[in-house]
Amino acid sequence: MTMQTRKLGRSGRIVSRIGLGLAALGRPGYINLGRVTDFPDRSETAMRLRCWAVLDAARAAGITYFDAARSYGLAEDFLATWRDSRTPEDIVIGSKWGYQYTADWRIHADEHEQKEHSVARLTRQWTESQAILGAGGIDLYQVHSATLESGILENATVLTKMAEIKESGTAIGVSVSGPGQADVIDRLLEVQMDGELLFDTVQATWNLLEISTGPALARAHDAGLGVIVKEGVANGRLTLRNPNLIALAQAARKLDLTPDALALAAVLENDWADVVLSGAATPVQLVANLKALELYDGDGTAGLDWASLVSPMMPARYWSERADMPWS
Repeated sequence: MTMQTRKLGRSGRIVSRIGLGLAALGRPGYINLGRVTDFPDRSETAMRLRCWAVLDAARAAGITYFDAARSYGLAEDFLATWRDSRTPEDIVIGSKWGYQYTADWRIHADEHEQKEHSVARLTRQWTESQAILGAGGIDLYQVHSATLESGILENATVLTKMAEIKESGTAIGVSVSGPGQADVIDRLLEVQMDGELLFDTVQATWNLLEISTGPALARAHDAGLGVIVKEGVANGRLTLRNPNLIALAQAARKLDLTPDALALAAVLENDWADVVLSGAATPVQLVANLKALELYDGDGTAGLDWASLVSPMMPARYWSERADMPWS
């Protein structure tokens, strides 16, 4: 199994086609089907060691892109201490601002994160991220879950601050979420500074259940933006933990794979997808995810008819069901 690489669009960074997202590794509670079985010990020490074990497995497999956020609990800290103890070469670190972690290391908190896209929060969280990951230790800094309703892409003060971060040598990007993802992607392609596109990358959800962003992501890729795909297994809904995936599970079994590997291979098949994030919570899950590379060889995935294996949802339904998933 050879890890493929790509240049991440206008960022100029060379990254592995599969990256590791730390949303499930940096905090005790997260939205993932069956997560209750992943972490028998949710103490800070145990989760740090688990995160390091997954990071070690990822680096051994050739993964070079690692994606964190200020709201992922201690993910930035776990990543920084791992990096400093291992000194891996050629890794690319992305983080995000906009959400504040508020659960105070509780699994069943009333509120897990609080969103605010103000220049004050950007300035504070950029300073915090630099303090943890080091000045020059952040390769990509992204707006976390931008929406049209937030007005982030019309906020001149925020955009100017993002431009300053870019001028300092850190690439900048936007992550999007919700049923309006495609509209936000198209809007960010209009945001310019000094006659050039401001943002270098876009991160969006695309999976076999939620395919609505495909055309917009293709347009972003054609415009030169690097494309990062998150939630490729739909927060566990495209894994063996979902008993309703009969056709996908049968197809996976015939190929001696698991449904998550097929789901990630489907994302890789889109040429506009530069990095596909694994959200693995254990080394075993990561190994299963990486088998997507055995199916996808750079030219296709053996002609699988994805629509016959999984029926895509309308975006409103997909995001409504995601919102109903419990933190565990």
